[in-house]
Amino acid sequence: MAPSYVAEARRRVGPKRNRIVPIIERLQADHPDAGIALEYRSDLELLVSVMLSAQTTDVNVNRVTERLFQKYRRPEDYLAVPLAELEDDIRPTGFFRQKAKALRGTMKILVEDYGGRVPDRMEDLLRLPGVARKTANVVVAERGEAQGIVVDTHVRRLSQRLGLTRQDEPVKIERDLIRLVPRRYWNVFPHLLIWHGRRVCIARRPRCEACVLNDLCPASRVEVSTVASHAPA
Repeated sequence: MAPSYVAEARRRVGPKRNRIVPIIERLQADHPDAGIALEYRSDLELLVSVMLSAQTTDVNVNRVTERLFQKYRRPEDYLAVPLAELEDDIRPTGFFRQKAKALRGTMKILVEDYGGRVPDRMEDLLRLPGVARKTANVVVAERGEAQGIVVDTHVRRLSQRLGLTRQDEPVKIERDLIRLVPRRYWNVFPHLLIWHGRRVCIARRPRCEACVLNDLCPASRVEVSTVASHAPA
């Protein structure tokens, strides 16, 4: 199980409901380019990219899909080749056997039940092999209005450090965040935490001295007396 960062949130910085919008607004100002890093041109490519992104980097997925999407353009294309060939085409993403099996199962359902289209509803996406709630949340959010909040490793870690949840399980973390984050921010909120987690709030060595949230974060390693620059005038 992934390490918990709940214990790091020890400092008193005020109620989380009072902090959540300032947290989001500061992150938006600090990471105006925050968005999905996966490269895709259609709903099908989005779904495949997110499925392949498990246990690997977005950079690696983009490298693989650059060629993959030239060869596989429709759900039927994934079913027309031998399983071993599909496995070989996605091998660099890791866990390629499980991913290839999930892709084949998903494409079969898309063809038979949805006319080859990626369904819109969460409950329909969750029927697809290899599509758990995180994947479904990403697909729905990128196609329009989010129906939930994506919880990946960065969102989990930062939500705990910021004192927004005391939970460890992604589903329970999402439940806490849904109650806390205004719905208008559900699409962008995960991207902001992901980018901040990659650039500043790094797992082993968080750069608290460079963080725009150090006066709002109960886990900040910066002394209270040094955070006045971020406090409201």
